[in-house]
Amino acid sequence: MWPSSNGYAYETDMALPHLDRWLPDPVVRSHHRRAGRAGAEEMWSAAGTVRLSDTRALGRLVRWRIPDTPADQSFGDLFRSYPFTVLEEGPRSLVSGLCGRIWTLARDYPALEDDTAFRRWDADGTVRVLFAHWVEAIDDDEAELVTEARVQPVDSGAAVRLRALWAAVGPFERLVGSEALTAAVRRAEADQARGRRAARPPR
Repeated sequence: MWPSSNGYAYETDMALPHLDRWLPDPVVRSHHRRAGRAGAEEMWSAAGTVRLSDTRALGRLVRWRIPDTPADQSFGDLFRSYPFTVLEEGPRSLVSGLCGRIWTLARDYPALEDDTAFRRWDADGTVRVLFAHWVEAIDDDEAELVTEARVQPVDSGAAVRLRALWAAVGPFERLVGSEALTAAVRRAEADQARGRRAARPPR
């Protein structure tokens, strides 16, 4: 179980997602952040273009848990399409959710109609999963890319299965979970550096 943290920025900043309105008491919580020398807009744009194939362990893990997911699919498209449902989206934030039996190797996820269906989901032996991504501006030329995942079992049977799954993947989560952030920050910094060079007046 990931311990709760006090005082995340989104709890007081209305521009950032409010995750507690979707899953206030998760059994599993994962939180990562990476800062880079790029503006918030550049950081968010770069994050949306990172593909599964741009990461190593994370891309393989996603394709293992969600079979038939293309390796060249971007994370931006992944979290906006089945089996995910967009719960909340802002100018530089995205919250998506899915429900089902995440411990199977089949696509055992229902197609949720909307955010209300996610909030009301209570099928026995399943979990609700939330993935949130957003950018926090530090100054005009620096920003921080943040991601958080939460999982809440519907009942005790699902909780047992979730613990077994987490025992297998949890030890690698800190390494795997930061891969996409690192790739996005590097891409944003490279894009911003190219933009600065292009804007320089000729000598």
